[in-house]
Amino acid sequence: MLVQLHGAAVLGVEAQPITIEVNIDTGIGYHLVGLPDNAVRESNYRIAAAFQNNRFKFPGKKITINMAPADQRKEGSAYDLTLAVGILGASGQLPAEELADYLIMGELALDGSIRPIRGALPMAIYAQQAGLKGFILPKQNAAEAGIVNRLNVYGVTHLREVVDFLKGTNTLAPLRIDTRTQFAQQLKYPEYDFSDVRGQETVKRCMEIAAAGGHNIILIGPPGAGKTMLAKRLPSILPPMTLKEALETTKIHSVVGRNTQQGLISLRPFRAPHHTISDVALVGGGQYPQPGEISLAHNGVLFLDELPEFKRSVLEVMRQPLEDREVTISRAKFTVTYPSSFMLVASMNPSPSGYFATEKGSSSPQEMQRYLGKISGPLLDRIDLHIEVEPVPFDKLSAADKGESSECIRARVNAARAIQTDRFQIYQSIHYNAQMSARQIRKHCVLHASSTALLKEAMERLGLSARAYDRILKVARTLADLEGATQLHTDHIAEAIQYRSLDRDGWLG
Repeated sequence: MLVQLHGAAVLGVEAQPITIEVNIDTGIGYHLVGLPDNAVRESNYRIAAAFQNNRFKFPGKKITINMAPADQRKEGSAYDLTLAVGILGASGQLPAEELADYLIMGELALDGSIRPIRGALPMAIYAQQAGLKGFILPKQNAAEAGIVNRLNVYGVTHLREVVDFLKGTNTLAPLRIDTRTQFAQQLKYPEYDFSDVRGQETVKRCMEIAAAGGHNIILIGPPGAGKTMLAKRLPSILPPMTLKEALETTKIHSVVGRNTQQGLISLRPFRAPHHTISDVALVGGGQYPQPGEISLAHNGVLFLDELPEFKRSVLEVMRQPLEDREVTISRAKFTVTYPSSFMLVASMNPSPSGYFATEKGSSSPQEMQRYLGKISGPLLDRIDLHIEVEPVPFDKLSAADKGESSECIRARVNAARAIQTDRFQIYQSIHYNAQMSARQIRKHCVLHASSTALLKEAMERLGLSARAYDRILKVARTLADLEGATQLHTDHIAEAIQYRSLDRDGWLG
């Protein structure tokens, strides 16, 4: 008897349909075809043990299982449940008529219990688009699959539950999740709040500008000045994610198996990899490609602490994703693209000793230059804001009054972002100032004669690149949006130029 079932494989961040065909005929043998990897091949041992421990019969006949398309590689243990149900259906232990109406995925334990899988959300989206009646999957993954509207999601914990449901002897209630309500609860009190930060008004201003325009920022200062503290609080002033952004982010985290219990990710991600990270772990890849840290930070913040300590090759591979906001990984037989639209926040000491040239215990200008030389000029060009973080004086540290809260700052950021959303509503891929191309810069960053003269003088004196010119205009545009101004003024340009510290001659003292 021949039965067909639906499965799915994840390629990149999208699910691809996999048709499972199970045929039982006279003879003896177990043949699994369709380019399965070792984890899929070993499924027959798990299935046989699960059948024995739950009093199901493993057919002593010739079993042929085809996983179509046969030329696409199948990976992982998520097909265990699909194959087990297919064998039960083909051997007459289950009614086979409705098996093709469901997407069935899950890993089997030897006692028949079902373990979580990766990529449940992309699979659920595929099931909904394919018009299937429901999606049967491990209960631990049900919360993230339940995000998808107009799809019955059945979370199960044991093989026996699946069999009884498909026989009609037991009913399973589909999971219902109100994504709107869940999403509305995202602006709860943040773990890190700007009210905890004493002093550092200039840096807070920079953080506000970065959040309002989605700009990349680098913080330069001695140890203990508060660089990491400030960076951790940046997500608390970012605008709330849209439902579309939340789905994109959840999909990526689902693919790497980091979101089994949480459901919809409603808070912006904050990723802070260690400086020993490899370039593959940062941008993604591997023999069977997986998203890297820059994709896990999609729609959120990527924090690189002690930037010069990262390997040169690791930093250089970020150049293209910073510009294109996506990373493409190519292999001989396929190519996958992962989204990577993130805000880069970097921190570093000004010298190997950790201090500025004017401070006690500082390194020589030559040592500082060598230290800064670890970061390439093209990478620095891609960072819009360079800000020096000075140590906080004692009277500020010991002050009883609290600083401005994240909620107040976020209100101004949201107002600036609303202006940008209205400005770029005709564009699909542009949502805030940092994403502007040269064409949009010419259109939305028109300068007066006095502003042009000021910028020309700054370009000549500092030796700025064309990319730095664009960055200054983008930051100036954000400054104008924070003030609610329609035109760029000279003070906007002057302030934006001030945030190019590392481009200035004589910065090293």
